[in-house]
Amino acid sequence: MNIKNLYSTLIIIIFCVVQTNAQEVLTIEEAMKIALENNFEIKIAKNNSVINETNVTVGNAGMLPTATASVTDNNSITNSSQTRQDGTTTSLNNAKNNSLTYGVSLGWTVFDGMRMFARLDQLKELQKLGDAQLKQTILAKIGQVNTAYYDLVQQQQQLAALDTTIVISKQRLELAQNRFTIGKASKLEVLNAQVDLNSDQVALLRQKESYANAKILLNQYLARDPKIDFKVTDEVKVDDKLALADLTELAQKQNPALEAQIINKRIAELQLKQVKADRYPTLRLTTGYNFAESQSSLGFTSQTSSRGLNYGFNASMNIFDGFNQHRNEKVAKLQIENSKIAIEQQNTVLNTQLNTAYQTYLTNLELIDLEENNEAIAKQNLEITLDKFRIGTITTIDFRTAQLNYVNAKVRYSNAQYEAKLSEIALKELAGTINF
Repeated sequence: MNIKNLYSTLIIIIFCVVQTNAQEVLTIEEAMKIALENNFEIKIAKNNSVINETNVTVGNAGMLPTATASVTDNNSITNSSQTRQDGTTTSLNNAKNNSLTYGVSLGWTVFDGMRMFARLDQLKELQKLGDAQLKQTILAKIGQVNTAYYDLVQQQQQLAALDTTIVISKQRLELAQNRFTIGKASKLEVLNAQVDLNSDQVALLRQKESYANAKILLNQYLARDPKIDFKVTDEVKVDDKLALADLTELAQKQNPALEAQIINKRIAELQLKQVKADRYPTLRLTTGYNFAESQSSLGFTSQTSSRGLNYGFNASMNIFDGFNQHRNEKVAKLQIENSKIAIEQQNTVLNTQLNTAYQTYLTNLELIDLEENNEAIAKQNLEITLDKFRIGTITTIDFRTAQLNYVNAKVRYSNAQYEAKLSEIALKELAGTINF
C-alpha cells in the first residue's frame, strides 16, 4: 500500500469514527435523566417547590416577636418671639431647634385566636401542594419525553422498512432491464419499475424529513441544542402486565392532580380557622428602650435629654364590623364545599381516563399480535412473489402489490407497538408510576 492509499484509508476510518460518535445511541433512561436536569418547566416547578418550602417558618406564621430600631432627627430654624406672664417679651431671629430620638422597640403577639397556628399548618400544606405540582409537572414532561422518544423508534423502524422496499425495487428494476435486454420484457415494464423505485425514494425522503424533525422536537424537550444528532433503540418494549384494579388503587394514592385537590381542601379548612380567629381578642406585648435629646435657642430650657425603658400591652377585640365576620366565614365554608366537589370531580375524571386508556391499551395489545402475524404472512408472500417474478410467472402489478403489502404490514406493526406504548405511558402517568 503506497502513502497516498494509506492516507486515504486513514481519512475514511477517522470519518467513520466521527460518524459513529455523532450517531450515539440515546436510551430512554438517558433521555429522562437529561430531561429531569435540563427541562425548563421542571426547573421552574422545582424552584416553586423550594419557594413553598422556604416559606414554612414560625416567623412567617406570625409566632415570633418583631424588633425595630428607629431614629428620628428634627431640625428647624425660625424667627421666634415669646411674651411672658409679667409682660416682658423675648425674640430671636434664626433660632435653631433640634430634637433627636432613637431607640429599639419590641412587639410580640402572644394571642390572636390561634390564627398563627392555623397559618403555620397552612404553609405546610402549601409546601405539600407545591410538591404535588412538581410531581405533576415531572410526570407530564417525562410522559412527553417517552412519547417523543418512542415516536422516533417507530419512525426509525419505518425508515428501515422503506430501505428494504427500495432494495427490492432496485432488484425489480435490474430484473426488468435484464429481461428487456434479452427480449423477454417490454420497455413499459422497465419504465414502471423505474417509476415505482422513484416513488419509494420520495417516500424515503419524506420519512427522513419527518424523522429529523422528530429528533429536533425531542431535543427541545430535553432542553439541548436541536442540532445534536443521535439514534434511538430499535425496538419498543410494551409492558403487557398492567391491571386496571392495581392502576386504580395506585392512582387514588399517587395521582398528583387528585392529591392537589385533597390538599386544597385542607388549605380551605385552615383558611376558615384563620377567619374564625377574628372572633377572639388579640393580645400584643410591647416594650422598648429609647433615647431623646432636644436643644432650643429660645425658651426656659435650652437643652434636655432622657432615656429609659417603656413597656405595656395592647388588647383588642372585634365587637361589630358590619356583619363582615359572618360573611367571611360563610365564604370560607363555601370554599371548603367547592374543594369537596373538586375532589369528587377529579375522582370521576380520573376513573374515566383510566378506564378509557385501559380499554385502548387492551385493544392495542391485541393489535400487536395481529399485526405481527400479518407482517410474517406479508413477508412470506413477498418472498414467494419475488421468486415467481424472477422466473417471469407473475405480472409486475402483482409483484408491486405484494411489495406494498409487506411495507404496509411492517408500518402497521410498528404503529401498533407505538400506540400500545402510548397507552402504557398514559396509564402509568395517571397512576403516578412512571419510573424516572
